[in-house]
Amino acid sequence: MTLQIFLKKRKYELLLGALLQHLFIGIFLRDMELYTEVLWPINMGILGLASVGVFIAKGKLTNTLKTALTLIVIAFPVLLSFFKGVPQFMFLLNVSYVAFFTFIFVSVFQFLIKPSYINIDIISAAACGLLLMIEIFVFLFQMWAYLDTNSFKGLDYSNPANTYMDLVYFCSITLTTIGYGDITPNAHYTKLVAALMGIAGQFYSVVLVGILVSKFSNKKEE
Repeated sequence: MTLQIFLKKRKYELLLGALLQHLFIGIFLRDMELYTEVLWPINMGILGLASVGVFIAKGKLTNTLKTALTLIVIAFPVLLSFFKGVPQFMFLLNVSYVAFFTFIFVSVFQFLIKPSYINIDIISAAACGLLLMIEIFVFLFQMWAYLDTNSFKGLDYSNPANTYMDLVYFCSITLTTIGYGDITPNAHYTKLVAALMGIAGQFYSVVLVGILVSKFSNKKEE
């Protein structure tokens, strides 16, 4: 089995695994400097490779754009040590990451609404969609957090990795409507986007349940 065939056949399982390790690798880490300087670009390389299968059947333009975005999101953490603390650099970094994860999310969601059946790809793609939403909002909030450190209460700004992992935690518990309140939005725009995130999470869940029920019903009728 060639690498391309493997990436295409297991595309959503690979993407799901890559997203999980990117979002939650901090569970196993204590050295945040190591994460920022070494593991972060490696993580993005893994994500770029794991998402290749999602775009194999897409057009040349789509694949070119996806490759360009992948190279950009790998390059930013590599350059971070030279531009640490520069607001403009962090703004561009977060914008590129929002674009990268949104690009993948759109492709995954397009797949979810097309087939009239349920298999492991549908289940994996559904989980990928939820994690991609978390990724998108994490970097959207991180963009504002670096532009204005007062936009959130309770964030750890001691290291970029700590800030990122705090926002992964905040977005995960907000999207799942747990909401402990130890990290809270402190500006009108972060409050409103946090509210929008909660609504988007509920909407995604409702739509996803509808899609899965519809596919299951179609399979039973067939």
